[in-house]
Amino acid sequence: MADRAQYTPGPANAGIRKEGEKWTLILVRDLRHPPEKVWQALTDPAHLREWAPFDAEGSLDKAGATVKLSTVGAPSPQITETKVMRADAPKLLEYSWGANDMRWELEPVNSGTRLTLWTSIDRRYIAMGAAGWHIALDVLDRMLDDRPIGRMAGFELMKFEGWQRLNADYSKQFGVEAPGW
Repeated sequence: MADRAQYTPGPANAGIRKEGEKWTLILVRDLRHPPEKVWQALTDPAHLREWAPFDAEGSLDKAGATVKLSTVGAPSPQITETKVMRADAPKLLEYSWGANDMRWELEPVNSGTRLTLWTSIDRRYIAMGAAGWHIALDVLDRMLDDRPIGRMAGFELMKFEGWQRLNADYSKQFGVEAPGW
C-alpha cells in the first residue's frame, strides 16, 4: 500500500445544481483506465470496500437489484436498502444511498474514462459531501493505478487535514456555511 502520509488532495473542483434545500453535487474525474475497469470498481462489493464510503452486501451492476449499503465510520450502524434503478454497463449507474440519489456516468476519453458523479445532498451538507467524495475519488484513482492508500471515510476522514481544507474551500465555493464539528 502506498504511503497515505504522502497524500494531499488537489484543489476543490466541483459544481452544484440548486433545487430548493436539495442540491446536486457534480464531480468530474478523468481516469486513466477503460470504462469496464472503472465500472467494476463502482459496482463490485470487493472493489467498493477499497474506496467507497459504504460497504455493499451485493453487486450494484444489475438494474432492479436490491442491495444493502452500510455507511463506513458512522458512530452507530447506518444500513440502507437501495434498489439499482439503472445499470447500463459500462456507461451509467443509478441508485440511492439513503436520501441521496446517485448517478455515475462513464464516458470513454482517449484510453481512459471521464467519470461524472451526480449526487443529491441537502444544502447544509453539500460542502462536506463534496470534500468526502473528492477524497473518495482520489482513493479510487490510486486503487485503479495499483497504488492504493486505503479507504478514507466517516468520522476518521473528518479529522484529516486535507478533508478539513476541502470542506472549507467547498463551503466558500458554494456559498454555504461550513458546519462546526
